[in-house]
Amino acid sequence: MDDKPNPGTLTENSEVLFSFGVIADIQYADLEDGYNFQGNRRRYYRHSLLHLRGAVKHWNTESSLPRCVLQLGDIIDGYNAQYKASEKSLELVMNTFQMLKVPVHHTWGNHEFYNFSRNYLTNSKLNTKFLEDHIVQHPETVPSEDYYAYHFVPFPQFRFILLDAYDLSVLGVDQSSPKYQQCLKILREHNPNSELNSPQGLSEPQFVQFNGGFSQEQLNWLNEVLTFSDTNQEKVVIVSHVPIYPEASDSVCLAWNYRDALAVIWSHKCVVCFFAGHTHDGGYSEDPFGVHHVNLEGVIETAPDSQAFGTVYVYPDKMMLKGRGRVPDRIMNYKKENAFQF
Repeated sequence: MDDKPNPGTLTENSEVLFSFGVIADIQYADLEDGYNFQGNRRRYYRHSLLHLRGAVKHWNTESSLPRCVLQLGDIIDGYNAQYKASEKSLELVMNTFQMLKVPVHHTWGNHEFYNFSRNYLTNSKLNTKFLEDHIVQHPETVPSEDYYAYHFVPFPQFRFILLDAYDLSVLGVDQSSPKYQQCLKILREHNPNSELNSPQGLSEPQFVQFNGGFSQEQLNWLNEVLTFSDTNQEKVVIVSHVPIYPEASDSVCLAWNYRDALAVIWSHKCVVCFFAGHTHDGGYSEDPFGVHHVNLEGVIETAPDSQAFGTVYVYPDKMMLKGRGRVPDRIMNYKKENAFQF
C-alpha cells in the first residue's frame, strides 16, 4: 500500500511529471457584447480573442512548457454563420493558437456545428486526429471514421482520450441522411417541445438540440481503449465538449446518453479525470469511483478584467489544476490503487 504523506498537501519531494493546458468555450465573434439565450448572462464576443491571446502568452512563457493544450470546443460563436463570418473568425482564432509552442487538441462542440458541417470540420484545421497514438498490436483501439475521437500519449503511462459528444446529433449532418433521421427520432422521443432547444417540462432535460450523444460504436471503442490502459497500468484523462456527470453540471447541459458513457468508464480502473466545457459556469465533482469531473468556465462569459483557462500539473499521485481568473484551483488525488509507486 501507498504510505506517502497526505497527497492533498504538496511535499518537498513532489515531482511534476508534466503539465497540460485547458481552455473552453472561446466562442469568438466580431460583435459587440451580448447576452445568452435567457438574456441574463453577458457574453464578451470580441474580447474572447484577447483572453485567448493572454492564455497562449502565459503557456508559452511557463518555466516548463506544457506538453499540449486541450481546447474543449465552441471555438467560435454560432452568430458567425448568420453574418457569413465563420471562416474568417475561425482563421483569426486559429492564427492565435498557431502562436503556441506546443500542440493543441481540438474538441468539437455545438457551435462548431452551427458554423460548419461535419464534413467541413473533418477537412479543417480543427481536426487534430493526426496527433493520435497508434497501438499497433491492438487494432480495436483504432477509432472509426464515423465519429471524431482519438487517443494520444503526452507522457509515458498517461493516455488522453478525446470523445465526440455530437456523434449522435442533428447538428452538422445532412438532413436527408439516415443518421440525421435516427438522431431526430431519438430527440423527438424524449422532447415533445416544438422548440427542440427547450428543456421545458422534460423529465430528462438533457434531450435538447444543443446537446448530443455517443453512438454505441464509439462507446465500444472507448471500452477497448480503456481495457488496454487497464492492462498496461496507464492513467487516462478523457476530454469531451459535453459533460457526463450530473453533480458537476446543470441537468440541461449533459450528453444525451451520459449514463452509458459513465457505465463504460466506471467498469475500468484507469480513468482519473474527465474534462468538459459547454456549461460556461464551470463545475466540479468527484464521482463514487474516484473520477474527477471538471467542467471548465467558459471564456465567452469572462469579463475583460478577468481570465478563464488553466494549467494542469501532473504528479505521481495527483493532478493539480492551477486556474486563472474565473477558473478555481483543484487538487485531484488518484484513487489509492491508482497511485504510482515511484
